[in-house]
Amino acid sequence: MKLTGAQALIKSLEMEQVEVMFGLPGGAILPVYDPLIDSSIRHILVRHEQGAGHMASGYAHATGRPGVAMVTSGPAATNIVTPLCDAYMDSVPIVVITGQVAYSVIGTDAFQEADTVGITMPVTKHNWLISDAQDIPRVVREAFHVATTGRPGPVLIDLPKDVANAPMEWYWPEKVDLPGYKPNVKGHPRQIKDAARLINEARRPVIYAGGGIMNAGASRALRELVDLTGIPAVTTLMGRGALPDEHPLCLGMPGMHGNYTAVTSMQKADLLVTLGARFDDRVTGKVATFAPEAKVIHVDIDPAELGKVRFADVPIVGDVRAVIEELVKAVKAEQAKHDPADIAPWMAQIREWQDRYPLKYTQEEGGPLKPQFVIERLRDNTPDDCILVAGVGQHQMWASQLWKFKHPNTWVNSGGLGTMGYAVPAAVGAKVGRPDRMVWAIDGDGCFQMTAQELVTASAERIPVKIAILNNAYLGMVRQWQELFYEERYSEVYLSPDLPDYVKWAEAMGCVGMRVDNADDVVATIEKANEIDDRPVVIDFRTDWREKVYPMVAAGSSNDDIILGPEFGEGGR
Repeated sequence: MKLTGAQALIKSLEMEQVEVMFGLPGGAILPVYDPLIDSSIRHILVRHEQGAGHMASGYAHATGRPGVAMVTSGPAATNIVTPLCDAYMDSVPIVVITGQVAYSVIGTDAFQEADTVGITMPVTKHNWLISDAQDIPRVVREAFHVATTGRPGPVLIDLPKDVANAPMEWYWPEKVDLPGYKPNVKGHPRQIKDAARLINEARRPVIYAGGGIMNAGASRALRELVDLTGIPAVTTLMGRGALPDEHPLCLGMPGMHGNYTAVTSMQKADLLVTLGARFDDRVTGKVATFAPEAKVIHVDIDPAELGKVRFADVPIVGDVRAVIEELVKAVKAEQAKHDPADIAPWMAQIREWQDRYPLKYTQEEGGPLKPQFVIERLRDNTPDDCILVAGVGQHQMWASQLWKFKHPNTWVNSGGLGTMGYAVPAAVGAKVGRPDRMVWAIDGDGCFQMTAQELVTASAERIPVKIAILNNAYLGMVRQWQELFYEERYSEVYLSPDLPDYVKWAEAMGCVGMRVDNADDVVATIEKANEIDDRPVVIDFRTDWREKVYPMVAAGSSNDDIILGPEFGEGGR
């Protein structure tokens, strides 16, 4: 069967069971948009190419399936670099297709030409520049395979316009043949046995669970390991929901803005069972002083992560779900031979920390609206399986601290890259992927102004996301650092509470807009928003600009120097 390259591309995406893609057409990709008219694939027209990439990311986070975005050449391709880098840092599987000028004129500085492959090589798992239409089905098959296997991540296919128009003979490859790409998914049995021995001997163990748990679908396996061993677990910013927060052994989020117990339990541990986490600097603080007495078991699908930041006493390369399942068997065998070490004193210490140093804030009656209060009321007035999306900054940290995650894949945020403007388009993508779920995005006023135009997309496509803006009229996290570390020299962080008018802006984009100024109106407004299911909703919560995120470990400091905040008295200790 004869097809054009463009037709072959669309048919290949259908063969990969793509149901939806996010994109914006332009000259170089135009040949592919023509057969899309006759395709079963739903196309969602974004208002900026960055939005397409973040929507694909939100879709992938919420569904576990790869998100797909398609844009044209030149500035469109460079606009999607940020989502590619974001997905690369957080190991999110997205497939991006970019148009390119005709292959015959590449290198001549043709109109809207850019070296897309060169530009994106550092921020993709792999990318392809297609020179022959006959290669299209094979490349698409390879791209989806690479994006979704091993350590997931973004890939890019760059398609020149003349290749898209060229004829080819249709086929679909039965298998993928990539001799140099063979992810190791099965952990080494001896290493797993050694890990089980260390677990059985440890007196102050902590499970350090990261985003890899989500990528591997390993939440159930993690819970089995926790229940078997009685070891408490911290869940990183990207791993929130890997173990339900209601589980008695879930300690919550560690790191720069983690709770005291999660941070300090890692510091005082004698064993870290590291599962799908990468010893990010926001978790470790000053590496030389991080968990000084702890031996380390490190399980990761990516061998490059093992020993990269912290030496692993037992490094295990493999799929974290498969490894945990084998580890459970090995621990049972070890327990049958030797009684586990007594961790009761350790658990008593952890409970004492939890009782003594909880997360604290005060919402005074008639006082300024606290952002933490808004988040807690949202948490308590949404379904258990609500998908929560966040931008980046103070609101992101409060959301991760205070929300009670009961299910995996219900927390969508930008962790590694810290991309402001992520929330609105990612929420749209998450809702497209899971239309059965309520989707709320908690955003900051600074973040919202970067990508709010994608609510036009949501309105046009009838995608009823709900956005809570915590409007403190500042770039809040930057202001916090300037207050604490720059002698209160507030350089270029004031945004204004009234410019823009968020209610009018929301209405102009086809959304329902609301405003809340005091605590008494918070719950009623949330309930009203929850009842609206035919269009997006935006609520402008006017929050206290003086509020800061605590606890806090200053960048480059030891986790032992955690600052608890003014609620705990002088010095925050």
